[in-house]
Amino acid sequence: MPSPSLSLSPLRFSPQEIAELVDLYTSNPEYCRAAGEYDPDDVRADRVEADLREESAAEGGEVLLARDERGRLVGLLCLLDRHPTDGLPWIGLLMVHGDVRRKGIGRSLAALVEERFTGEGRSGIRLAVLENNPGALSFWSALGWQEIDRRADREHGRPCHVLHKLLA
Repeated sequence: MPSPSLSLSPLRFSPQEIAELVDLYTSNPEYCRAAGEYDPDDVRADRVEADLREESAAEGGEVLLARDERGRLVGLLCLLDRHPTDGLPWIGLLMVHGDVRRKGIGRSLAALVEERFTGEGRSGIRLAVLENNPGALSFWSALGWQEIDRRADREHGRPCHVLHKLLA
């Protein structure tokens, strides 16, 4: 399957972008249930906006929108340049629109992140997967990420697998 053509741009918090993001979250009810932060039947725009503003306001935090060749929002990336505990870059969230899952978009987004941090000379990258989200763990494991720890996430105390990938 050919890699999808994607463009990444910073979230500017326009009403149009927030509406698109609500649709993105709504299209992922499994994630909403696993994370426990959103009611999959009532994803609120003010909550999505507040959470993403917090992500982007963190030191080294970045929220990126992924669009396909037609300009449709197909994914979301939340990145942290340097985690306060280990100094490594982290993927805080990678979400693909439910309508286009299993079409290579998640793989392409992960590859873009890896290429970026490799180009910056970074040695590795990390992320955490909720223990109650086995599909996400399978996805990342298939891409060569390895579990290095199990611990609660910093913000909500949810049990997580901490994964690491060495970068060339």
